[in-house]
Amino acid sequence: MSRVVRIAAAQMGPTQRADSRAHTLARLVTLLEQAAAQGAKLVVFPELAFTTFFPRWWFDDEAELLANFEPAMPNAAVAPLFLRARELGVGFYIGYAELARGAFEDGAVCRRGFNTSIIVGPDGAILGKYRKVHLPGSEGFREGQKFQQLEKRYFAYGDLGFPAFRGFGGILGMMICNDRRWPESFRVLGMQGAELILLGYNSAAYDPNGGETEDADLRTYHSNLCAQAGAYQNASWVVATAKAGNEDGSGLIGSSVIVDPRGVIVAQTKTLADEVIVADADLDACAQGKQKMFNFEAHRRPEHYGPITARAGAEPPPG
Repeated sequence: MSRVVRIAAAQMGPTQRADSRAHTLARLVTLLEQAAAQGAKLVVFPELAFTTFFPRWWFDDEAELLANFEPAMPNAAVAPLFLRARELGVGFYIGYAELARGAFEDGAVCRRGFNTSIIVGPDGAILGKYRKVHLPGSEGFREGQKFQQLEKRYFAYGDLGFPAFRGFGGILGMMICNDRRWPESFRVLGMQGAELILLGYNSAAYDPNGGETEDADLRTYHSNLCAQAGAYQNASWVVATAKAGNEDGSGLIGSSVIVDPRGVIVAQTKTLADEVIVADADLDACAQGKQKMFNFEAHRRPEHYGPITARAGAEPPPG
């Protein structure tokens, strides 16, 4: 049986806060159709694909905040995407804000669910779900900032770990945006034999923590670096898909990439708009790295890695 799957990164240009959900869904369906026309069997959409990146806004109106969350997946508002994908025989990864009543908290913090992604098979069945673990930003309002980063305010930390799933002839894993900056995310998936890691992101084209130390070029470099390092060090294909461009005055980087198990970028977007790139991912190509340089069973020494899971912060040596 062939272990080559044609994959697509379906980058989205900006989605404005005032854009209707129907308008955004129509864009997603068009991207799906463009990918299918190029023979793609698996399409990777960005993080929070159905809305603008709403955690940059401080919401006092509960109804307005909740309008960004999906009460179920699929639901009536997004069903046309699932239907069209099933008609085309194409699967997809997509990120969204998952409404989860168990994540609600009273008081100042307004957590209403999770920053979530799913993998959907060609038959429309959900193969797996992931909830973002590494949430950036803050719970409270940061004075003096033009845009906020309030993921910690609106989302609970992911509680599903980094599970791997079988589908499309191989072993799949997921992560979302900031997760890719932490090598542990990739390694946990690598320890499950992941051969194809899918991730969507909405990454600011400026220093999201304030200051002038980062610009769009540097943040794009770091984004590519993370995808390439994660692919190489775990001998896995990586598809990293952006939402890009100017959302209500806030810039988002693009540079959606498909990276092979050697860490080589084999396809990359050229714009900050809606754009589809494709590549033929030979999952058998993962064996070279998994059996040699990154043969974990032969070469890892976990007895020396205790500090990675024993604590969160760094502890300098005494003296």
